Amino acid sequence: MLRKVRMFTLCLLLLAPAATGCAAQRAGLKSIGYAIQVGAFSEVKNAERLTRKLQGEGIEAFYFKKENGIYAVRFGDFDRREDARKVAQKLVKDRVVSSYFIAPPQGERGPVRETSIGKAPSASISKPPVAVKKREEPVAKRDRSDMGNIAARTAERFVGIPYRWGGDTVVDGMDCSGFVRAVYNLCGVNIPRTSREQYRVGDVVGRDELKDGDLVFFGVSGDEINHVGIYVGDGRFVHAPRRGDDIKVSSLDESYFVRKFVGAKRYF
Repeated sequence: MLRKVRMFTLCLLLLAPAATGCAAQRAGLKSIGYAIQVGAFSEVKNAERLTRKLQGEGIEAFYFKKENGIYAVRFGDFDRREDARKVAQKLVKDRVVSSYFIAPPQGERGPVRETSIGKAPSASISKPPVAVKKREEPVAKRDRSDMGNIAARTAERFVGIPYRWGGDTVVDGMDCSGFVRAVYNLCGVNIPRTSREQYRVGDVVGRDELKDGDLVFFGVSGDEINHVGIYVGDGRFVHAPRRGDDIKVSSLDESYFVRKFVGAKRYF
C-alpha cells in the first residue's frame, strides 16, 4: 500500500501557516487532497534523513522549511482524511514515524484545522496507536489571487537548502522540476513531474507579464525544456541550479538565462 502513496505531491501550505486559499484549476492540473506531514527539525540534515527513510518505504516524500525556520517532511495525496490517517497510523505502528499531522486540502471549509498526533507504542505494548486530536487557532482564508505570492514566498524559504530530491533517487540529487513541484505541492496544486510536462500545462505568460509564483522555463525550445524556476519578482527567480547544489536566486537578465529563456506559465 505504501508503494502506492503518491507524493503529496504540492501550496499544501501547512508551512506552519501559509496558504489556505483555494488554488485555481487549470487544464492538466489537479488539486492536492489530504497530505501527511511529519517531523519538526531545527537542522535540515535530520529532515533529509527522515525523507530518505520514508523513501525507503516507497513513499515519495519531500522536506521543506516552514515560516518559523523549522524543517518538516510531507507526502501523500488522499481524497479522504481517513485514508491519510490510516496510512499515517500504520507508519506509526511500524515505527517509521512517531507522530504526524494531517494537512487538509487548500480551501477546505471549517473554522479550524485539526492536528492528529499518533503515539508510537512502546515495545511492551501491543495495542494500536491512539490518535490524539488537538485544535489549532483559526486560519485566515486566502483569496485565489494571493496564491502566486504565497508560492513565491514559499520558494524563497528554500534558498540555501541543499536540494536532494529528484533524479534517479530523490535524495541523491534534487532537480529543478522536483523543487518547483514540491513548492506547488505545498500550495495545493499537483503539477507534472518533469519540466517538459510542466511546460505543457498552465496558462502562457509573457516575460513582461510575469507575476510572483509563475514558472519560468529554459532550454532550446518548447519541446526541449531542460530547466525551470519560480519567479519571485524584480526579474528574479528561485531554482535548483544543478544536482546536489543549494537552492538559489538568479536573475532573468543573466546572459545565460536570456539566451535560454523559452517561456513562462501560470497555474493559479
